[in-house]
Amino acid sequence: MLRMRRKRVCQFCQTNEDHIDFKEERKLVRFLTEQGKIIPRHTSGTCAKHQRQLATAIKRARHLAIIPYVTDFTR
Repeated sequence: MLRMRRKRVCQFCQTNEDHIDFKEERKLVRFLTEQGKIIPRHTSGTCAKHQRQLATAIKRARHLAIIPYVTDFTR
């Protein structure tokens, strides 16, 4: 039996944001997993345009040490 899922809507399109700023740490961290990976489009629901901007902003924030590349990981 197939269940119909509701399509996720891009948060950035809803708030009419033109540009995603790399200095907004709290906004960017929501799109990272615990291991520090960027959450893909189909999971997060962002559109292609904003996913590209989001990935670039996260990479810039990592480079400037605003966001860590990985969190503390103990085995």
